[in-house]
Amino acid sequence: MTTLATTMTHALKKQAIEHLKTTLNIAIKNAQPKQVLAQYLPAPTQGKTWVIGAGKASALMAQTLESLWQGPLEGVVVTPYGYHAPCKQIKVLEAAHPVPDNASLNAAKAIMKIAQQAQAGDQILTLLSGGGSSLLCAPADGLEFSEKQRIHQHLLHSGANIREINCVRRHLSRIKGGHLAQQSAPAQIHNLIISDVPGDNLVDIASGPTVADRSTCAHALAILKRYKIPITHTTEQALKSNIFETPKPKGGQFSHVQSHLIATAQKSLNAAATWAQSMGYKTLILGDAIEGEASEVAKVLAGIAKSIRQYQQPIAPPCIVLSGGETTVTVKGSGIGGPNVEFLLSLLIALDGLPGVYALAADTDGVDGACATAGAWIDSRTLKKAWKKNLVAQDFLDQNNAHHFFSLLKQQIKTGPTHTNVNDFRALLII
Repeated sequence: MTTLATTMTHALKKQAIEHLKTTLNIAIKNAQPKQVLAQYLPAPTQGKTWVIGAGKASALMAQTLESLWQGPLEGVVVTPYGYHAPCKQIKVLEAAHPVPDNASLNAAKAIMKIAQQAQAGDQILTLLSGGGSSLLCAPADGLEFSEKQRIHQHLLHSGANIREINCVRRHLSRIKGGHLAQQSAPAQIHNLIISDVPGDNLVDIASGPTVADRSTCAHALAILKRYKIPITHTTEQALKSNIFETPKPKGGQFSHVQSHLIATAQKSLNAAATWAQSMGYKTLILGDAIEGEASEVAKVLAGIAKSIRQYQQPIAPPCIVLSGGETTVTVKGSGIGGPNVEFLLSLLIALDGLPGVYALAADTDGVDGACATAGAWIDSRTLKKAWKKNLVAQDFLDQNNAHHFFSLLKQQIKTGPTHTNVNDFRALLII
């Protein structure tokens, strides 16, 4: 006999993946500049209003700013290739991500030039979002560009977290870690920031070009040694002697800077949860700052999913469990990594076909690691589907080749450039 509960369960199963995709779309929409920028704009000033910026959202932020601002604007922002948004007053440049190229050098020079032009009575609107670290590349004096590129590439595959990576980036730069704020004084700086880092620490977003840095050269050198990143003798000595030190928050030298977080992972998770609740799901947000190796984080979430299915703890189904943050992948195999797909593949193996569990993991910028694919999705049939195609999930995980695994199964999520970035988005739907 078919009960109402059985009918509801069948309906939820049919819609589960679409509902998960909707939560992702809502999370991305909630972090769009057009949705959030207006309420944080400062009043016009008697002087000139300059605009500088860097990141995956910077071009769309600039375009949105032009549509809202009453009066003239002048400036430059840089965004990754393919993220261009046409502007009338603000020049939009494109450069490489995640490893800087010559265009990144030119963008940094253009933005530093504007910062140095600003006068007392002027204001600078700084549009920052994730991705800005590679887009603004101005190697510290005495550091070869090729050396910085090589260090950057090694760090990305080392398993270091974003705070560690950006600490090194700041200390190998003459634009990051507050250097740009120094160059902009005494003009007032208004940082308008879309955060892509766990904890929303301002100095880690685009490596903090306009905020004070409390970390030191010694911290950067310790990170390089911890992850066995090769550096030249010249670079090592510059760090040891503090030649590459960043400006510190003392003497009021950052008193001309104000910062506003206009979009964050937590805000996007809250928006996704509100929608899920409106659809009748119980919701649980595990946090916006989950970090660690993607494959290990997956095992923890698999345990939570099993507990929900078996014991209705810590929440009873039907429910959606959400989390954000930034996991990492230590690439040791032949694949290209990708924290969201690596998480999902490890989760698939840990769940071992557990019925009633559906999951999605994607980066809100539309790019997971070095692949122009946001992420992927799974359900209880995915493992069996892989077996039928003679795909051994553990082999793909061992090779850090999850992108190829989900491509073969046609279970990838492709959003294209989203023009924003509040980092990883993970959702488990449990019936």
